[in-house]
Amino acid sequence: MVKITKDMTIAEVLRQNPQAAAVLMTKGMHCLGCVIAQGETIEQAAEVHGIPVDELLADLNKEK
Repeated sequence: MVKITKDMTIAEVLRQNPQAAAVLMTKGMHCLGCVIAQGETIEQAAEVHGIPVDELLADLNKEK
């Protein structure tokens, strides 16, 4: 599995790891298919949703 970084877009993360959608949804990020997700980075999304980016990355990068 590719390590997810704060500079990756939401769309890129979902292409590489579709299971990441479940993590993002539990964090309140419900607009995964919207136009903004195509260009918004994980860091930007975390900021908009008031989530510490390091916490989000840790959850996204957990081995399943």
